[in-house]
Formats: sequence, C-alpha cells, structure tokens
Amino acid sequence: MNTLALGPSWLDPDYLLNTFGLPGLLLIVFAESGLLIGFFLPGDSLLFTTGLLVTTGQLKYPLWLVCTLIAIAAILGDQVGYLFGRKVGPALFKRPDSRLFKQENVEKAHVFFEKHGPKSLVLARFVPIVRTFTPIIAGVSRMNYRLFVIYNIVGALLWGVGVTVLGAMLGKIDFVHEHIEKILILIVLLSVLPIVVEVLKARSQSKKAAAAEALAGGPDGPPAPPATGR
Repeated sequence: MNTLALGPSWLDPDYLLNTFGLPGLLLIVFAESGLLIGFFLPGDSLLFTTGLLVTTGQLKYPLWLVCTLIAIAAILGDQVGYLFGRKVGPALFKRPDSRLFKQENVEKAHVFFEKHGPKSLVLARFVPIVRTFTPIIAGVSRMNYRLFVIYNIVGALLWGVGVTVLGAMLGKIDFVHEHIEKILILIVLLSVLPIVVEVLKARSQSKKAAAAEALAGGPDGPPAPPATGR
C-alpha cells in the first residue's frame, strides 16, 4: 500500500510502519502521549493505518494484541507526562522556546485543561499537540492521581483502541482500498481541524481586542482633551 504523505516521508504512516513495525508504532504512541518531543508525530493517521494493515495481513499481528499494546503504550505515555508535570511544576511555563518546544503549546493545553477539567484527558487524545501536553498540565495542576489514572485509561482505550479498530473495520471495505490515499488525507485534515479553529478564534479575539483598544484611544485610555488658554 502506498499512501500519500502530507509532510516529510519519515512522517508518512505507511513508511513508519513498514520501516519500524510494531515496536516503532508503540514508541511513537508512547512519545505522543506525554513526552514533550512527541507533539509532531502522526498519531491519528498512524493508528488508522495500523488497523488497516492488520486487516489486510500486511502487519502480521492479531488485532487484539496490537490494540492491547497500543493502549498500554498510550497509558504509560500519559503517566510519564503527568509525573514530569508534577516534578517540573510551574517552571514549565517559564521554559524558553526551542526548535522542539513552544510555550504557546503549553498555554493551549493549559487553557484546554482549565476549560474541560478532568475529561480533557479524554478529549485531548483526539486533538494533535494538545494530547501531548495535557497530561503534563494535569501533573502541573496536581490533579488527583486516582482520577487522573481513570481518565487516562478511558482516553487511551477510546483513542488508541478506537481509532485502530476503526481502521481495521473500514479496511474490509473495497471502497477504502480504492481511495486509501484520500481517506488518510481526510483523517489528517480532521485531526488538525481543532487546532485550526483555535488559531482562527485566537486571531479573531486579538483583532477585536486591538479594535477595542483603538476605540479607547490606545493602551493608556482615551486622549486627554486639548488644553484651552484663558
């Protein structure tokens, strides 16, 4: 199966699975679930492609074993992220930007966590970048550990197992085989759609704030009336 990558060839799901196999898949799931360096990895499309390859026999492992190992990798990844957040704490918000770390990603995850609470650990699984940083933010916020473990497991099952099984189920349909490149592109686009919406929303709010500031006469308030001589 040849898929059409939207980025570098080494980020193409088909290339990753053919090159690194199941161990590489598990390492990627683990890294994207809670390591700071894993935010750019193609989790959604990779899981979907994995299910498809299992169904077609190109990945020679039983689906139940693949799903079990994926769930374990996702749970452990979030666990490491949480412990890292508890250890680093507020210092994470002061860490300078680098090629692999952007402060804005931490801020997005923090806003997401504050908005959705514990269930953000489940919802964030389906949002690229945010899913990597949310368990870290949960650790920074010192979320109740037992509650974290529960939502961590639920999120890992719904995302890791759910997307993989979806790929396996759709892989049995001839239409999917005939249009696999387009379907994978659609999955990638849908996975980044929440990020695009957030960016557009932030830009809109920034423009409104700038307009309101301009109407108010700048950051120091409306201009003072001109002095009149006597």
